[in-house]
Amino acid sequence: MIIRTKAYPRAGLAGNPSDGYFGKTIAFCFGNFHAQVVLYESQELKIIPDARDRSEFAGMDALAQDVKLFGYYGGIRLLKATIKVFGEYCRNHGIRLHDRNFTIRYYSNIPRQVGLAGSSAIITACLRALLRFYEAVIPKPLQANLVLAVERDELQIPAGLQDRVAEVYQGLVYMDFSKDIMDKQGYGLYEELNPALLPPLYIAYRADLSEGSEVYHGDLRALFLRGDPDVLAAVKFWGGLTDRVKAALLAQAGNTIGPLLDANFDQRAKVSAISPGNLKMVSMARSIGASAKFTGSGGAIVGTCDGEAMFARLREALEPMKIKVFKPVIVPASGTNGENHDT
Repeated sequence: MIIRTKAYPRAGLAGNPSDGYFGKTIAFCFGNFHAQVVLYESQELKIIPDARDRSEFAGMDALAQDVKLFGYYGGIRLLKATIKVFGEYCRNHGIRLHDRNFTIRYYSNIPRQVGLAGSSAIITACLRALLRFYEAVIPKPLQANLVLAVERDELQIPAGLQDRVAEVYQGLVYMDFSKDIMDKQGYGLYEELNPALLPPLYIAYRADLSEGSEVYHGDLRALFLRGDPDVLAAVKFWGGLTDRVKAALLAQAGNTIGPLLDANFDQRAKVSAISPGNLKMVSMARSIGASAKFTGSGGAIVGTCDGEAMFARLREALEPMKIKVFKPVIVPASGTNGENHDT
């Protein structure tokens, strides 16, 4: 039996980056890109490299181009860490696994390091494949914790919490990471919302601004841990703003959330440095009448877009700057064990 599983990029619609600081967020997953894992039984456990894991190049220029596209680390470490953490979790929680081995490989066309959670998607797809191969059941909130543990604990990649929750749940998700909730149950309060409540949206990204989320989160976390009053006020602001966006959506007033998304970004710009390229991308989108905020840590933006004419103007203005613009296709919510309905 060949198992194929997918996971999709997420866009933080409201509240980020407060998810890493006991805040609240709303995020959605979209199917314009995906990470896929293929797994089948074999005599030995084998991980097959993807193109981004290659170690042979035509020359120094080719190596430099590969690093520019994929960085110094490919996806093999993500699969290895996921398999290890999954096995340890099952042993520690009394989940019996059979002793058959497998071969596993991955593929991803999610743009890298532009705040779309591409690494988390590879891990999520791998976890889904392992759950199916071993016929194991892990509730979705704990699956999200596992994906986070792979990145944060096993691979030492600092990150917020919303990426894994959004990619495990899919669809449109409201997340409350308040400290009392986290302390009580070990994960946040996650509420699935109807994606049909969303207004027309666009996403734009530029690969030449790629930067690991650990750079941004490292700076903000240091300020948060020091009790910086501006950062603490910003986290509170983002949480309240998320509730306002949720209320507007539930009231079927999604067309009113644009100014709230703008405010989300403006508050972020007050407490952290934003690169000139990112600022230009946001300001250009807003000059056309669209709202704009980061989908994650920078390099990609999401916002409301009023009609086809505005979307066309966005493309005309941004694509000459090597910025890709598209309409996100929201993927359905996953099943009770985190599985996709289409795999």
